Order: sequence, then structure tokens, then C-alpha cells
Amino acid sequence: MPLAVKPKIESRDTPGSYRRYPHPGDLPEKIKVWRIHKEGKRIGGVVSRGFGFHDPPDAELLVAGFNTGKEYGAMGIGRHANFLQWGYGGTPSQMTEAAQNLFINCIIYISGSDGKRPVVHPKSRHRTNPVWYAWLIDKVKEYGFFDATFSRAWMEKYAGNPKGMVKYMWDNFELLYADEVFHVDEEIRSLGFHSNRSMSTLEKLIAMRSETEHADLAQKLLVRYTEQKFATPAEWKRWYDANEGRIYFSDIGGYKFLVVPKDAGGR
Repeated sequence: MPLAVKPKIESRDTPGSYRRYPHPGDLPEKIKVWRIHKEGKRIGGVVSRGFGFHDPPDAELLVAGFNTGKEYGAMGIGRHANFLQWGYGGTPSQMTEAAQNLFINCIIYISGSDGKRPVVHPKSRHRTNPVWYAWLIDKVKEYGFFDATFSRAWMEKYAGNPKGMVKYMWDNFELLYADEVFHVDEEIRSLGFHSNRSMSTLEKLIAMRSETEHADLAQKLLVRYTEQKFATPAEWKRWYDANEGRIYFSDIGGYKFLVVPKDAGGR
């Protein structure tokens, strides 16, 4: 980095919201943080939730934010194509010296993405969304609040049992996808897959397109999880070979395997 960043590390109680939202493993009682703003600001800044931010190949979380109202790992500073997302509202004079240097470094860093445009625009919510919505099924009474998240069957099955719904979501996390509401893809599970977003799943589905026994279901799933509608195994194979190395999966992009445009550039 052009300027040295020497933050003073402090310990703070882990916010209660970090335990309410989905999080990896067990969280400690204390979290190490450092100040962006000088004394006087009590609430941490977060410009964006972390859910799905790692989907696009041209986005990256630079610094996680400490926030008492959002989830563990929510973004404090990040980049999406040529956009720098700085989640702190203080002026430079209100920043610590370490934060001032970090801000300058971020400006220099984002200049390397000048002219780049985001390759993904949000079409769906990330699969983490139904996990933390599940905690609320007995708390939120607003009519229609869950209509775009859970089917009526799920709501009836888990009424009064939010922990059971959360467990079901976590147990099937890699098979979740959104189509009006969230679903667990039992069709892709029936073929022996444990994830709908791994590259090996895409490769095997293309191979299965040539198998008499699984051809129809493989075709249905390839159409579901890509933006393509090829009719033959050979066409699927040519598409994959032509774009190998540039294919990625995005929840927020519609639960699809997408292709980075050749002229997208980026870091």
C-alpha cells in the first residue's frame, strides 16, 4: 500500500445481532476492532450486507465493518467494479490517522478499476436471506411479510418452530435457490449433487446431457441454472469449452452460472 496504516486495536463485546444473523461457527465474546472515526461515534458503519457480495468476480470486501445492527462480516469498505463503497460518514478531519491513510489507499486502489462496469446486477436475494428470515416467522405478524421468501407449505410446516426451519435451511443451504419464493432443489439432489453452485455440478450436468437415463432432467437443470437453452449435448459442451475459466455462479444474479464478458477487465 502507498501509505502505512497503523491502527490501534481495541476489544469490543460481540454485538447481539451477530448471533441473530447467520454466522460461521462459534463467535467469541469479544471482537478485535480498530477505529475509523475518532472518539464520539458509537455505532459502526456498514455500507452493505455481506450476503452475496462475493458472488460477482469483480467485487471484493476490503474491510469488514463493526456494526451493532447487522450481521458478522457485513461490509465496511468494498469494491464493486469501479465503485468504491466506503461505509463511514465522517469527514477526513473526523477520521483517525490510520483511517485517513486507508482512505487515500482505497482511492488509489479503486483508480485501477477506472472505466470498469459491474458484470452482475441484482435479480435475486442471496441464499442466506431465508436463513435469517426463518428466525422471524413467529415474531413478524405483518401480513404478507414472508410471501416472497417462503411457500405456504413451509410456513405451515414450521409454524411455531423457527429453530426447526433455520436448521432445515442450513442443512439444505447448498441446494437453495429462488424462483418467486425459495426452494430446496430436490431434483438436483436426486442426481446425487450436494450443491447447485459448484463448477463440478455444471460439468457433470453437461456430461449427463449425453446419458439416456438422465438427459431430460439434466437439460431441465441446465436451463434452470444458466441463461442458455441449447438443445443438444454438443452445444452445451461447446458453450462450456468456449467460456471455461470465465464461468461463475451467482445467487444475486438469478441463481445462474454466468459468463464474465471478455471485455469486462477488472482486477
